[in-house]
Amino acid sequence: MSQSLRTPASLVRGLGASREGTDHYIKQRVTAIALIVLVPWFIGSALIAAKGGYASVTGWIGHPFNAILLVLALGAAFYHMRLGMQVVVEDYIAKVSTKQMLLILNTFVVMGLFAATALSVLKVWFAAG
Repeated sequence: MSQSLRTPASLVRGLGASREGTDHYIKQRVTAIALIVLVPWFIGSALIAAKGGYASVTGWIGHPFNAILLVLALGAAFYHMRLGMQVVVEDYIAKVSTKQMLLILNTFVVMGLFAATALSVLKVWFAAG
C-alpha cells in the first residue's frame, strides 16, 4: 500500500457541498428576502380584492402591476421550495439512485407547478386587457 503525498484538505477540495454550498445559501436567502416583501403584499391585496367577489379578483390580477408581482411571488416561492426540498433530500436520503430520482422529481414538480400557476395568472391578465 502506497502512502499518499496529498494533504487531507486536497483530497476533499472540489467535492460535496464545498462546491456549491455558498451559492445555495445565497439563493435561499435572496428568495426568502423576496418573499418577506411579496407575501404580505399578496395576502393584503388578495384579501382586499376578494371582498369584491370574482370580478374584483380577476380585475386585480388583470392589472399589470399586480400580475407581474404575482408571477414574481410565485417564482420566488416555488424556487425557495425547490431549494429547501433539495436540502432535505440531500441530507436524509442515503441511497444515491433514490436521491437523484427525488432531486429530479423535485425539479420537475416545481417547474410544473410554476408553469401552471404562471400560465393561469397570464391567462387572466391577458383576458382582462
